[in-house]
Amino acid sequence: MRELPAGTVTFLFTDIEGPTRLLDELGPAYHVLLAEHHRILREAIDHNGGVEFGTEGDAFFVAFETAGSAVAAAGEAQRALAAGRVRVRMGIHTGQPALTPEGYVGMDLHRTARIASAGHGGQVLVSATTRALLDEATVLRDLGEHRLKDLTEPEQLFQLGGHDFPPLKSLNNTNLPLAPSPLIGRREELEELAALLRRPDVRLVTVTGAGGTGKTRLALAVGSELVDEFRNGVFYVSLAAIADPTLVVPAVAQTLGVKEHGGEPLDRALARALEDKSLLLVVDNFEQVLDAAAQLCEPLVRSPHLRMLVTSREPLHLRVEREYALPPLGSDDALALFLERARAVRSGFSLNGDAHVAREICDRLDRLPLAIELAAARVKVLSPPTILARLGQRLTLVANRRSDLPARQQTLRATIEWSHDLLREGERELFARLAVFAGGWTLEAAEEVCAAHLDDLASLVDKSLVRADGDRFSMLETIREYAQERLEASGEAERLRAVHAEQMTALAEAAEGKLRGAEQLRWLQLLEAEHDNMRAALAWALADLGRGAPAQPRRPAGPRGLAEQPRHRRAQPRRLRRRPCLFRGEPRAETGARRPDRHLDHDVLPRPSRRRRGAPRRGARAPGGEPRARPRAR
Repeated sequence: MRELPAGTVTFLFTDIEGPTRLLDELGPAYHVLLAEHHRILREAIDHNGGVEFGTEGDAFFVAFETAGSAVAAAGEAQRALAAGRVRVRMGIHTGQPALTPEGYVGMDLHRTARIASAGHGGQVLVSATTRALLDEATVLRDLGEHRLKDLTEPEQLFQLGGHDFPPLKSLNNTNLPLAPSPLIGRREELEELAALLRRPDVRLVTVTGAGGTGKTRLALAVGSELVDEFRNGVFYVSLAAIADPTLVVPAVAQTLGVKEHGGEPLDRALARALEDKSLLLVVDNFEQVLDAAAQLCEPLVRSPHLRMLVTSREPLHLRVEREYALPPLGSDDALALFLERARAVRSGFSLNGDAHVAREICDRLDRLPLAIELAAARVKVLSPPTILARLGQRLTLVANRRSDLPARQQTLRATIEWSHDLLREGERELFARLAVFAGGWTLEAAEEVCAAHLDDLASLVDKSLVRADGDRFSMLETIREYAQERLEASGEAERLRAVHAEQMTALAEAAEGKLRGAEQLRWLQLLEAEHDNMRAALAWALADLGRGAPAQPRRPAGPRGLAEQPRHRRAQPRRLRRRPCLFRGEPRAETGARRPDRHLDHDVLPRPSRRRRGAPRRGARAPGGEPRARPRAR
């Protein structure tokens, strides 16, 4: 038997399409076809110098030294199989996997498997890295970029030969976020949820569990698994930044492109638009807007081909609901998650006999995925025994102090607090300040509002307390809740919210003149990215005006922003000069000119029903002498 190739390796993965159907149709004769399938594949593999390093059911996993030999083997096998009833899909990808005594290890294996699973029987899919190594004589059809399950970036795919096949089984018919890493474990839960959503008598499934149990990650995996089973796609709506139940239906409608027509209520328009759709709607973080459950779910579940998968820390309490309580990870899966996340922050990390210590760490954390991820991030500077010792002390201390919380929340809170206590003073200060943002922020925004230093922000990313996605940053909602507590305790909360509101006001004013020119698309995208921050600033401004409270000082110039204000200036209260610009139809205080009758978000917040303290009286005259326009009733 040939040795496994090392270095640059090209993988060929194969899989029979519809084996269960063939077995039902053919009975014992299927085994004859299966044996012939095995013979044909092995002859093609051997003839082209491949090494078979694994099988699983009817699937083959093969390694080649060159891309050309892998493609030649796939083409030869498909030609030989074409005359029979068995149809095989194949995927080819080239990479540099690690070769261990147990075999190959690395993302290249996952990538090849996902490429193969996107195809159809008789089809050979080739990755861009393999394509770059082939000669020009190889006939390939460019199929474009495709999002594949569990991969963080779209893949450019090519098809061997010019035959026509149905569209690939990719994630292009969805807005599901790209997974930051492969799903570890949860295979049983994934299959159970997928089976529930396939049942005709099940319309709504709610995945419940404490914060940090991995509800969102599992829901996204289920959506990815079912994306080719819903004719009109799978769509994801996050409610993490929404606290007002009246904004839930508008958020779902916006995602699906549904608008009001002729005075029809939006919830009815949404239900009507979805009546004949075969669609799966994944709604995340419902626990904070439970009052919207009946309005959103009751009309939707009447559509015969519509399904909803909801994540929430508690059930929605609807009669059509099927609750699925998500348990902690299994012991082996928890250990695998710890190891995978540890290797992500420390290349080549090995337990070196500390497997029992890592397993104990996972058990102490109740095998909650978020807690395990935070703990595993510490292997960059701490050994597993040291992590275990520190974690044990911290858990005991926190449990004694926060005994009024549920057991799982105690553990999760302890993990976050423990990670927080390991931060340097500047990092702790920034961690708390970043909680002022809703839905994410840019580096420039963090520098302006929070006086952030790049090194501190990068350190928070390294320590898994902040996540980076392109040029934007965000926190998991569970972590942000803890950061908000720290912000309130710091005494800076109101001052930072004032600065944040001023930044959003400045953005709105800058955008106003750009929305009708050549830069319209760019500015609309920018406003969309800051949608949740705009809503948070409006909510704070309304509450502040309602209390009649004085505003905080505007941020000073300089890179350190608010943090470098002299103490006597921080204490000086005065009104925000531009705050009225946040409201539709109200005048600018500096000029008296009335803003155009439009606003940033049609569904952000209702207008106050009574005149707030400090608001203009009806008929009052602006400084320019013209009567003030009364804001229209909402």
